[in-house]
Amino acid sequence: MCASWVAGCGADAAPYFPVFNPVLQGEKFDPDGTYVRRWAPELKDLPVKLIRQPWRATPIELASEGVELGRSYPRPFVDHTKGRERALAAYATIRRG
Repeated sequence: MCASWVAGCGADAAPYFPVFNPVLQGEKFDPDGTYVRRWAPELKDLPVKLIRQPWRATPIELASEGVELGRSYPRPFVDHTKGRERALAAYATIRRG
């Protein structure tokens, strides 16, 4: 689901370290969820507000579309807020050298 933003990697001369959130990137660059619907067809019937974050849907919303977290679609394994904090802390350590 998140491969679209990962593909844009490479050397960056910017004096900062960007930390991308795949949910926000998807909302910005794939507002209708077309990419997700193609590459994660198990989520294709979810409303656009939930298609990038099915774990935020209610059990009734998931069941009505045939999605079962942990079975038909994996549960999230990264909390993006905590991951961002860890990445920035690691970058700060590298900068201090």
